[in-house]
Amino acid sequence: MVTDTELVVLVDDRGTPVGTADKRIVHSTETPLHLAFSCHVYNSDGLVLVTRRALSKLTWPGVWTNSFCGHPAPDESMEQAIARRSAFELGITVESIELVLPDFRYRAVDASGIVENEICPVFRAVTTDAVAANPDEVSEFAWLAPDALRTSVAAAPFAFSPWLGWQLQQLG
Repeated sequence: MVTDTELVVLVDDRGTPVGTADKRIVHSTETPLHLAFSCHVYNSDGLVLVTRRALSKLTWPGVWTNSFCGHPAPDESMEQAIARRSAFELGITVESIELVLPDFRYRAVDASGIVENEICPVFRAVTTDAVAANPDEVSEFAWLAPDALRTSVAAAPFAFSPWLGWQLQQLG
């Protein structure tokens, strides 16, 4: 039997896998701690890609955020998950994948009460591809100078995902 269920890896406070859950139902007002990743994609000009989450997204619809996020499947490496999600969300391939915040973790509640509760290592990657965004994931995108992104997030934090602001603070 073929299934399209996407599983996320549930983890304990130390990040040890303790099970799996269906991605479609794991995010709620009681979201269990699970494994995820964030990726910041740069181009050859040193600009960083920011995306605006599709209005149909369950959590933080319509807010601007880092290039893309995702959840590794059980037994999938972070690099494999990053490659899979970059192609699915943005229609790009990425290279030079680098772990920049190995211990990033956050819990945030959006306006609807839905909770994000993730151990979420942050990566940096590079692409030379033109973005072909999946409209179910991304409504808009822009390439920004890193300083311009920091200025924008500081000036209007409500327009950006909370995890992007926290990541930028930790990246310095």
